[in-house]
Amino acid sequence: MKNADMIKRFEELLANNTRSFFDADEFDILIDYYLTENQYHKAIKAVDFALEQYPYSIDFLIRKAQLISANKETRKALELLVQAEVIDPIHPEIFMTRGSIYSLTGLPEKAIENFKKSLEYAGDSKEIIEDAYLYLAFEYENLEQYEDGIFCLKKTIDINPKNNAALYELSFCFEVCEKNNEAVEYFNQFIDKHSYSDCAWFNLGVVYNRMGMFEKAIEAYDYVIAIKEDFAPAYFNKANSLANLNHLKEAITCYEETFKYEKPEAITYCYIGECYEKLKNFEESLVNYNRATTLDPNLADAWIGMGIVLDQQDKLTEGIHYLKKAIRIDKTNADYWYVIGDAYQKLGFAEESKEAYKKVIEIDPSLENIWLDYSNLLYEEGDKEEAVEVLALGIKNHPDNAELFYRMAALLLWSGKKQDALTYLQNALQLDYKKHKEIFKFIPELRKNRTVLDMIKSYRKR
Repeated sequence: MKNADMIKRFEELLANNTRSFFDADEFDILIDYYLTENQYHKAIKAVDFALEQYPYSIDFLIRKAQLISANKETRKALELLVQAEVIDPIHPEIFMTRGSIYSLTGLPEKAIENFKKSLEYAGDSKEIIEDAYLYLAFEYENLEQYEDGIFCLKKTIDINPKNNAALYELSFCFEVCEKNNEAVEYFNQFIDKHSYSDCAWFNLGVVYNRMGMFEKAIEAYDYVIAIKEDFAPAYFNKANSLANLNHLKEAITCYEETFKYEKPEAITYCYIGECYEKLKNFEESLVNYNRATTLDPNLADAWIGMGIVLDQQDKLTEGIHYLKKAIRIDKTNADYWYVIGDAYQKLGFAEESKEAYKKVIEIDPSLENIWLDYSNLLYEEGDKEEAVEVLALGIKNHPDNAELFYRMAALLLWSGKKQDALTYLQNALQLDYKKHKEIFKFIPELRKNRTVLDMIKSYRKR
């Protein structure tokens, strides 16, 4: 082993409590070795011996501060940095380390102050400037000051275009700020200068996919794969884009490509299962959903998928078991409650269906169709007044949804509340005349209602 004699000499020093001389470089090697071996206490011993021999060494004071701060000895670490600052008040690493300590202790403003000072004293050290801008970006993100974060990340990348961590972080900040167009422009300009950056191509693909430009996303991911054939996330994301385009067989092939380069993941099997489900290949769909739940029993999407597929196979009594599993895993997912509500309704369990639909509304009232489905269930069960109340609340949440107004008009007409019904019908026709047939879908008998027909006819002429 390289440096074996030196390490042996230091081990003997520790065992026998003797003294031996090591130069500064040797102490650095010893400290790094013990950290690599996860022998924290010996690393501390090495830095303590180093400070005995070199009591005015800023580098060793900083190293000890870094080591003990990682062990949550924050106050002592900051005291060591004060000692170092007395020796050299403009040493940039002092401020970098202090900034990192403040960051770890949840004081982003103080961290920013120190990272800025490190920039002030960095001189021409590209490494310190690069790190300082990157760490500043992280702190700005902690403060949700993403514009400042974007500025710092761009600075980081200007200094080191190979800093992939900064590229990924920049992509994240663009997403949070909803700056998709700026992201596309930035990554394209970056690629013009660094055309073999698989990271830049990958992030460009992510942005295109987010914008719904799936063909362009696929093209970007193909470049990633051409540059780095074993980049598994590129195959995965390309498969997502293919699935979004409904190219399901190609998507399945692409998902399966990831298995060549990384261990199979539950989410990948889940997405393959979803593709097979859409292709109506229910047997293969179940196989892959089952693989997903085997790898990750807490992947609720896979349990939901199994329940939906069993419903498609007319095995809903069995499928409801899997839908319940998904709900147990994630009780706050409105979509899951919606699916199980529909399932209960199909099975004739009206009360259970009502409770599930109530949960959907409680969790996510923005789902517009739930107001129609829940009110319809109430109507079919004879709870007309409650159905009206549900629709009224739905209209309050979605005042631009014409279907809710048409449904309310139909329900009120059927309940004998003609004047109120016509007011809702008038609002519905003003919102969207083309959807007027919705009122007849709900109550076909209204096709013979002269008042309704005349009002619809009057809006057709407008």
